[in-house]
Amino acid sequence: MAKILLIEDDVAFCKLLEKFLVKNDYEVTATFSAEEAKSQIKNNEFDLIITDLRLPNYDGIKLMSEIKSTHPNVPVLLMTGYSDVNTAVKAMKNGAADYISKPFNPEEVLLVIQNSLQMETHTNSDKVISEPKTDNKKNKKPTSEFVKGISKASQKLAEYIQLVSPTNMSVLIIGESGTGKEVIAKSIHQNSSRTNNNFIAVDCGSIPKELAASEFFGHVKGSFTGAINDKIGFFEAANRGTLFLDEIGNLSYENQIQLLRALQERKIKPVGSNKEIDVDIRIITATNEDLREAVKNGTFREDLYHRINEFSIHSPSLVDRDEDLMLFSDFFLEKSNQELNKKIIGLSAEVVTIFQNYRWPGNLRELQNCIKRATLLSQGDFIEKSALPAEFFQNENLDTSDLSLSQNEKEVIQEALAKTNNNKTEAAKLLKINRKTLYNKLKLYNIN
Repeated sequence: MAKILLIEDDVAFCKLLEKFLVKNDYEVTATFSAEEAKSQIKNNEFDLIITDLRLPNYDGIKLMSEIKSTHPNVPVLLMTGYSDVNTAVKAMKNGAADYISKPFNPEEVLLVIQNSLQMETHTNSDKVISEPKTDNKKNKKPTSEFVKGISKASQKLAEYIQLVSPTNMSVLIIGESGTGKEVIAKSIHQNSSRTNNNFIAVDCGSIPKELAASEFFGHVKGSFTGAINDKIGFFEAANRGTLFLDEIGNLSYENQIQLLRALQERKIKPVGSNKEIDVDIRIITATNEDLREAVKNGTFREDLYHRINEFSIHSPSLVDRDEDLMLFSDFFLEKSNQELNKKIIGLSAEVVTIFQNYRWPGNLRELQNCIKRATLLSQGDFIEKSALPAEFFQNENLDTSDLSLSQNEKEVIQEALAKTNNNKTEAAKLLKINRKTLYNKLKLYNIN
């Protein structure tokens, strides 16, 4: 199975092409920038490299030249729009094996790849392209729910997780509902020394305050009406592991006192028992409210707040990490395919546009549910508009930027670029449009 490195900053197109190639029995590593691609080339061997001619902050031909200087026997294909075909043809004189036109024709892509790999086989007799690999991505199941995004918000999140995971610090995760706070907590646990022990997740909002002590610390048989057996509480179940308390702000003041005492003493006493049990746990908590305001209002204990907040992490909303939308979509699609025994390749271009213009009030949870439902309803290779729920068509145009209606569109774009020091990603956020739309506008108005 030939191993292909794909370099394309348009995440939606990149994931679509990746799935197409994987379906045709190629092993694909997808990257979204020249920097990421260089790292992959440095650490791995590839049979073929496919790169977009136009990359953000980098030139595809320059990247191709750099690759050929260090890996002269690896064929490089350029992807280009019709307007740049002449440039791609010239690049072939400088070492490119061939080029692929966008939007791509499936038969053309496969033919170009096969020809390039055959040429490589003839020029390097020591290498057999058809040699089977033991790792088949098509049959892989996601090993973690945590998706490493490419947006600034996601990169900062991943950095914080990497920093705090090896420690025993208590972590408070703050973010809107549906942003994946439990996934972040699990990732911290999985990257810690406690990974081989239990990760216990508790929804504090679902526990009646009268039963909280029993749920947290356990109870002995006969300690209260209904206690017909001994019960192990969350603390003891998480011993030597991690206890994750979601929506901790929902705990009653009395329950907060009990929790604080257990965290301070690292000892618990089951309800109805005189025996104390030592516990060694790491505590991770999460909230979608401002606990500092709750402390000011007297509804949350200040000493407990400081105990659980040795290190805080912000869980960004989906709008704050719009560059990751297609990465999450692809992850949830792969997961849905496995759960529903389907083989959907990807999203149609129309659905991609709808997704990019939607505001996702339910964040990642809404995206996951939407894709799972659409996967179930879809009969073809791609998720089409008809498989989406009705709310998308009520809201898909509500949040489009005033930019598209502006009489002074060029000036507005230039002003946004000036405010962000020419940072196109930040400018797109300021204008409330996706990055690809901004690039199209820059080209339209010839803005450098």
